[in-house]
Amino acid sequence: MLTKEKVHSFLKEIEVDDLVNNLQIMGNDVYIDMTAHSPAMHEKKKLEAAMKQAFASEFGEEVHLKLKIVSPEPAEIQQSQIKGKQIAGIQNIIAVASGKGGVGKSTVAANLAVTLAKMGFKVGLLDADIYGPSVPTMFDTEGEKPISVEVNGKSLMKPVENYGVKMLSIGYFSGANQAVVWRGPMASKALNQMIRDAAWGELDFLLIDLPPGTGDIHLSIIQEVPVTGAVIVSTPQHVALADVRKGIAMFQMESISIPVLGLIENMAYFTPEELPGNKYYIFGKQGAQYLAEDLGIPVLGEIPLIQSIREAGDVGRPAALQEGSEIAEIYTETARKMIESLVERNKSLPPTEAVKITTMAGCSPKAK
Repeated sequence: MLTKEKVHSFLKEIEVDDLVNNLQIMGNDVYIDMTAHSPAMHEKKKLEAAMKQAFASEFGEEVHLKLKIVSPEPAEIQQSQIKGKQIAGIQNIIAVASGKGGVGKSTVAANLAVTLAKMGFKVGLLDADIYGPSVPTMFDTEGEKPISVEVNGKSLMKPVENYGVKMLSIGYFSGANQAVVWRGPMASKALNQMIRDAAWGELDFLLIDLPPGTGDIHLSIIQEVPVTGAVIVSTPQHVALADVRKGIAMFQMESISIPVLGLIENMAYFTPEELPGNKYYIFGKQGAQYLAEDLGIPVLGEIPLIQSIREAGDVGRPAALQEGSEIAEIYTETARKMIESLVERNKSLPPTEAVKITTMAGCSPKAK
């Protein structure tokens, strides 16, 4: 039987509940009054078509949707353009992304986090790769669980901490060998809880290790928080760079508009330990540099293919912690360039807005 609760729940799932002004059910007829995002006629028609298709898919053809869509008042349009709410106490939110999997993005994110902590910054790391969390392994914190703490009368998760980095990952809540088999909305809800229901405290940087590609998780992040900037990780070969170009294009979409701080070329070259002066460009040479020049973004660093980086990640002690080593120096220089790019971005560009993503009407700024 069709109930208001079922319809309300569905409207919330497709993220249009905030547009609904009135909902009534009479038998198999559902009457909904809505306010469109924009006064433009094509937006109203797009919303109407998408709503009818979504209802037919969810409840079947026997349910008849009676829609009334009105244009927003000018005051409402202005209200919808208020900047997204920053997480209290966090100065900069950096998304670490890649166009495709297998380029070492999580390893780069982990080493950047510990490098920033070594430089004296307060750092957090959110493992947003819901389906393949690797932070617990890379920080030797497998089996640990975030504890509950009370902050201003609200119960929050206290992040796990190691090497001076505060961390949250779905890997702390699911078993080490347990597969996370979730649909997009459920994964997004879990991610939202790790962002908003955590006692991050005061942080200079919150690094968000995104999953590969462009999808639900990426949209959930930019919907929930105003990301300060994105760092893109790639390997030099053409097949990886082709996907990186698409990832960068996502951040640069007009409706998203997140500054790309720069590109990190991972596995840039291989130097054998016994021949330290030799460089072998296994995956191609300077592919990321050519792409960065083409897109007008800086190259933040070239990370070599070194066995100790892999070994350090496997044992839970990121290679950047190896004082005086070549790899530690490379990561320090990469972090410095990222900070320089971030400072320049904060001087020359306004704060990023959180974005309203819906399955109904595309993107518009989300009021917080």
